[in-house]
Amino acid sequence: MKTRCLNPKAISYKNYGGRGITICPEWTESYIVFRDWALTNGYADNFEIDRKNTNGNYEPNNCRWITRI
Repeated sequence: MKTRCLNPKAISYKNYGGRGITICPEWTESYIVFRDWALTNGYADNFEIDRKNTNGNYEPNNCRWITRI
């Protein structure tokens, strides 16, 4: 998530950060805040973070945990 949105040298940056997709400041400033959100919102080792609105940002009200399938 951070690489896709924050690293212009990343392969997928053009599809995320390059399109203006951001990560909410609470998550970028504190891993603990992100971790707590993840654990209370269904995180599991086999899940990936997903944005409900693919044009929206990575933020609590737009993200969920899903399987690759």
